[in-house]
Amino acid sequence: MHYYSLGQVPPKRHTQFRKPNGELYHEELFSTEGFSNLYSLLYHANPPTQIVQVDGPFSMEPKLMSDKQLKHRSLMGFQITAEDDYLKSRKPVLVNDDCKIILSAPRKSMTDYFFKNADADEVIFIHKGGGRLRTMYGAVEFGYGDYVVVPRGTIYQMEFDGPDNRLFIVESYSPVITPKRYRNQFGQMEEHAPFCERDIRKPQQLETHDEQGEFLFYIKKQGLIYPYYYLNHPFDLVGWDGYLYPYAFSIHNFEPITGRVHQPPPVHQTFEARNFVICSFVPRLYDYHPMAIPAPYNHSNIDSDEVLYYVDGDFMSRKHVEQGMITLHPGGIPHGPHPGTVEKSIGAKETHELAVMVDTFRPLKLTEYAVEIEDKDYYRSWLPEAVAKR
Repeated sequence: MHYYSLGQVPPKRHTQFRKPNGELYHEELFSTEGFSNLYSLLYHANPPTQIVQVDGPFSMEPKLMSDKQLKHRSLMGFQITAEDDYLKSRKPVLVNDDCKIILSAPRKSMTDYFFKNADADEVIFIHKGGGRLRTMYGAVEFGYGDYVVVPRGTIYQMEFDGPDNRLFIVESYSPVITPKRYRNQFGQMEEHAPFCERDIRKPQQLETHDEQGEFLFYIKKQGLIYPYYYLNHPFDLVGWDGYLYPYAFSIHNFEPITGRVHQPPPVHQTFEARNFVICSFVPRLYDYHPMAIPAPYNHSNIDSDEVLYYVDGDFMSRKHVEQGMITLHPGGIPHGPHPGTVEKSIGAKETHELAVMVDTFRPLKLTEYAVEIEDKDYYRSWLPEAVAKR
């Protein structure tokens, strides 16, 4: 990210910064990976350290399934159960030691507690619904097609405009960043990048609640949820500045990279983290070589698992695609277009597909939630129709 400031900050860091009544504001360094990564400096009206009560932790870790069968899988994401509560609605379906892929269908806003994920950065893709992410940094408005990126440790509430919300969430145990090849040595997005700083929507409407009470936090750490009651309202900042903060980026602002022949998945890359990437497939012109085959070629992803989350539109390489559907093509076996789709794609000029892809470099494990919504015959979908019916 790049430097940003909101509200009041002193002219020099780590120096006296006083309230109108002469009391000091309370400075907090907010950083990830120790002191060697991105950080921001936050200025609180009250100390952020005053805990009134600590309750016993409880687990929200999913049950992993022991099914290690190497096969292509499909999950019908919109069949995941909707819940009133935001945290209860988050149902991990695919997990490994680097990330969790979560489906969520919350009906109600978070009104009586605050949440802090101290384990992982979160990328929350908004498939249905709209609203705002309320944080100590300010508010980030979101709607259909937005990636909402929340750095670990950010205190937030999700406020929805209505009850019909569908979220595709990736938790990352390493910082989520924009791809390094898009940025120059100073961190600025280069001219060849498929998006730029103007497309990043940063926090606005800084809230300063200088009030005391018993404010309930749910803090996630090492897979457990810790209920904490703090004395001071978490949204008490009078100002902050730095490089670490939540933001939104719309998939509709991703400018696709095209070519004369079919381009590989890395041209769609949007974010990266340790051992996985996130890509955006958006409406684009097809390849324009006179002999081009727009459908993707068969490929063996020997060292990575490929997850595709289908958002909207037509997918020329797949049959029977539904909104919210997830496909998992595991490393070790090839996959490619469904029968008949390659020939059908020849001569087509453009696609209107919209999808999010997550490629992981360590195998993903299924959870009990995934098994409940799995199309168990998906691996047979590459067979000729006559054979598939046997």
